[in-house]
This record gives sequence, structure tokens and C-alpha cells, in this order.
Amino acid sequence: MEIQRLLSDIEGISSVRHYGRVTAVSGLLVEVAGAERKLSVGSRCYLIAQGNRRVLSEVVGFRNGRALLMPFSSLDGIGLGSKAEVAESQPTVSPTDGWLGRVVNALGEPIDSKGMLPLGDHPILLRNTPPPAHQRQRVGGKIDLGVRALNTFLTCCLGQRMGIFAGSGVGKSIMMSMIARYTSADVIVIGLVGERGREVQEFIHDDLGEEGLARSVLVVATSDEAPLMRRQAAYMTLAIAEYYRERGKNVLCLIDSVTRFAMAQREIGLSAGEPPTTKGYPPTTFSELPKLLERAGPGRQGEGSITALFSVLVDGDDHNEPIADAARGILDGHIVLERSIAERGRYPAINVLRSISRMMPNCNSEEENQIVNHARRLMSAYDNMAEMIRLGAYRRGSDPATDEAIRYHPELEAFLAQRKEENSSIADGYQILSAILNKR
Repeated sequence: MEIQRLLSDIEGISSVRHYGRVTAVSGLLVEVAGAERKLSVGSRCYLIAQGNRRVLSEVVGFRNGRALLMPFSSLDGIGLGSKAEVAESQPTVSPTDGWLGRVVNALGEPIDSKGMLPLGDHPILLRNTPPPAHQRQRVGGKIDLGVRALNTFLTCCLGQRMGIFAGSGVGKSIMMSMIARYTSADVIVIGLVGERGREVQEFIHDDLGEEGLARSVLVVATSDEAPLMRRQAAYMTLAIAEYYRERGKNVLCLIDSVTRFAMAQREIGLSAGEPPTTKGYPPTTFSELPKLLERAGPGRQGEGSITALFSVLVDGDDHNEPIADAARGILDGHIVLERSIAERGRYPAINVLRSISRMMPNCNSEEENQIVNHARRLMSAYDNMAEMIRLGAYRRGSDPATDEAIRYHPELEAFLAQRKEENSSIADGYQILSAILNKR
């Protein structure tokens, strides 16, 4: 297999190399002339810096007959007249089962000090297209996420795509680590896009742990890296997940966060001269989002599935900001984490009444739906009168539904709370919730 792959790589090497020259540098944007006829949007070039350092760059547009490139790393040493070598092949990644337990960067290079990565013989395009809609399987049965509130009130199916909408510091990273550790999925692929550098090791060792890491592949691009690296981290995460899906695995894909992917795309688009539209985001941001999110989901007949949870960092706790609004329209449901719930000490801080799983009613039994609907009615009745109850203005006996909601409120709040080290299966969740509702 290694020999076949080597022969294939040798056959793909062209005997002719094409070069251009740098004619202008402005910020992170580099203009290259002389090779524009050999390039297209998305093509790769190596800029040759002083000391023969090669800087990988990508074509993001054209202007006045010249190619516009952005680098994946620093432009130090690049100046007027620097050579630009056209790269040969389309960007691909070739994972294997040996990637499990490893941490890679957005280029698929190992960053975990565990040595080189094995390469497979089936390359996957980084900017792959989703399977055709008419060839996709339907979503499968339930997937256990290990979080009680999600398993019962927001049951997720194999191949479903959900968004986790939260402000900063509300606990979405902790909840995602619980899901990664306790899920019933075969493989977990996690993309940390624009993450704080100091939090990466904490996530790997404290939150994910050895058990979670053993069946996971992590793709990391920190906030200080170039926007192309941050954007490509999301593409790399989906490409690795697609590899395992094609091999019949049920994959759980976690990306934190889609908002930082959109911000990277905004930097790229604005640098290339796109007009800013909604809240400064150029049009390509809203065309790239569905291309990324639609890659998750069920595969073709005989393949596995990618169940995806994409976190969306809502700006200023505004759940109607442009990226949140666009993502909510594409995904199959949304999980809302609320700051006011976190402030009163209940984690995970899921607002069940504002969250929804569009697949849930069809994958549940009639009895399970009745249990969940009863609990939702109780929580809704309490929420409607919560302000008056806290102020002491509500008098018991005024409304039977509110009186019932008040009785059940402490136990339902305790049910929704869960410690980081606690695992709860789907069966356990429904059993506990049923016991709470039937004891009185």
C-alpha cells in the first residue's frame, strides 16, 4: 500500500514548475504577477522568503490581472520580487486509523510530540462537497451524548447537526468535553478553531482526558494564527470526519466555534476587497457557512454518519446576531446556553425552553414524548410566573398549573444539573425524569 501511494505521488509530480513574482505586499495580502494564468481561487503557492524559507499561501482573488494571495504563516522575509512557486496538487489530507489519539494543526501536521503521522492511500479534499441530497441516507437512531439534559429534552439522532449557542464563559467548552468523553459514537473529531492557546492543553488533559482522547482526533488552530489557518482548521476537521464516515463509522464532529470560522472568513474577504455587508461580514461568509455545515450528516448507502455539534459564540449574548441567525437556519436544531442560568450555579446552563431538536419527536416513542412534553409544560408554567414568585407576589392557590410547577421546580432543576465527571445514558435520563413526574 505504501509503495502504491509512493508511485501515485511520483506520477502526480509535474516535470515543469511555474513561478511568479511578488509585485506588492499590503497587510496580509500579497500580489503576484507572472503566474496568474496557472492559478485559480483556492490554488496554493509557496512564497520564497529570505533564507529560502517557503511560506505556503492561498489565492483568494484577482485584481488588475494579478493574483491576490494570503499566507498561512508570517510574511517576514517576503518583499518585492520574491519568487512565488505554484504548488502542484489540490489541498488534500490522507488520514488513517492511526490518527486516533493525535493532535494536528490545520495543515494536518502533528503538534503533539508523538512523532510522524501515518498517511493513508485515500486522499480527501479539504474543501470537499457534501454528498448529493438524493444519495444520502436518512438520519439514524438516537445517539447517546452522555449529558442528561440533552439526551432527554433535546434527543439527537445519528447524522443530525445541532448548534450550541452561547456567550463567552457560559460553559460550552466544558459541555462539549463531557459529550466527547461520554458519547456512544465510534470516533470523535474535534476542531478547536481560534481557541486560546493556553486552553488547548487544559482541554486535552483536564476536560477530554485519556479515555476521550484515545478515540478522538483533535485539529487545533489558535487565535494568534493567520486567518487562513483558522478557516482551514474547520475544513480539516470535516475532511477527517468524512474519512471515517466513508469507512462506515458513526462519527461525532465537534467544532468550537463556527463564529471564529466566520471571523476568519471575514478577514480574508475584506482583505481581498469584498464589500462589508451585515455587521462587517462580506457576502462570502454567508455562502461558506452552508458549504461547511452541510458536509456533516448521513453518508451515502453503506457509509456511516457524521453527527455534528457546532458551537456558535453569540456576540454580547445577542442570539439574533448575523452568524447565529444564519447557522440556526441551516442546522437541525439549537441548544441555547444562558448566562442567567450559569450565574445561579446550574451547569450545564441549558435553557430547555429556548432549545429545540428537530429530529426528536420522530425518533422518540409516544411515551417518551409525553414525559418530555409534561416536563416542558411544568417548566414553561414556572418560567411565566418566575418574576412574581421571586418577588413573593404570587399567592398559592391562584393557579393550579403554577402551583404544580412550583412543586416540581426544585427536582427538575436538579435533574438538569450535571457534574463534569458524571455520565448519564439516555435510558437513565428518561427513567429518572419519569420517576420525578410520577411520584406525586
